[in-house]
Amino acid sequence: MNANATMQIVRSIAELQNILNTKQRDGRTVGFVPTMGFLHEGHLTLVKHARRDHDIVVMSIFVNPAQFGPGEDYEAYPRDEQRDAELASTAGVDYLFIPSVKEMYPHPSSIRILPGEQATRLCGASRPGHFDGVLKVLLKLFNIVDPDESYFGMKDAQQLAIIETFVRDFNLRTTISRVPTVREEDGLAKSSRNVRLEKSERNEASAINRALVAGKKRYYEGVPLQEVEKIVRKAIENETSGTIDYVTALAYPSLNEGFNQTEEVIIAAAVKFTSTRLIDNIIMSTIKDEKNV
Repeated sequence: MNANATMQIVRSIAELQNILNTKQRDGRTVGFVPTMGFLHEGHLTLVKHARRDHDIVVMSIFVNPAQFGPGEDYEAYPRDEQRDAELASTAGVDYLFIPSVKEMYPHPSSIRILPGEQATRLCGASRPGHFDGVLKVLLKLFNIVDPDESYFGMKDAQQLAIIETFVRDFNLRTTISRVPTVREEDGLAKSSRNVRLEKSERNEASAINRALVAGKKRYYEGVPLQEVEKIVRKAIENETSGTIDYVTALAYPSLNEGFNQTEEVIIAAAVKFTSTRLIDNIIMSTIKDEKNV
């Protein structure tokens, strides 16, 4: 990827909307990558897909306070604007939108977006209100950018399922594009929070993905999903010092237990280490054939 020498950093909603006004696009399409910054290869892969598919690429960097609950890591969330801008430019971003909290939320608002049953499972079970905040900021960003297509990684599979449902149910104009999880060489899902792991924890963390892959293998060997959950949980307990928040199998993307009415299932895990909480998942077809085994 070559650096985009003409990348423009925009901090004002009005300025970005003026730039991206559909009347001024002259038929050009817009791909959008929303992020909270501290960019890594996973984010840059999203940009690569957007750059391949669209004429204009917009990335946003905004650490959204609305999705952090009491005692969560909003203030501690890693930030490095200069580094992020350099990476975004190199990846080929045209417009980097970096608004302040005051710019995004200039007025107190009592209006809430409630994501429903999907948000009561997995991470949502221990983070009430989290996905309310996610959908709140995304609705604003989708309205500001008006993208033809928006790109999200599969690592945050629950978030992705909720976003897909939100866009479908409210007839939002953008199309949601799923991009596979980008991983380190040892299988750990790339995340901005990985930098907060202690060295010993970082060494252990790759066991999460290994456990999920082993669970997938056992599932395709005919082991019931409830037993697969136990196998994955036991492997993580044996190989890490982290505390398991959950290991859960659900239909995807509905995130319910209707396994007989779905073509895909997800096994998702969340593990809390000393200073950070890691999530990962693996999605499997319910159609078991030779290529799956």
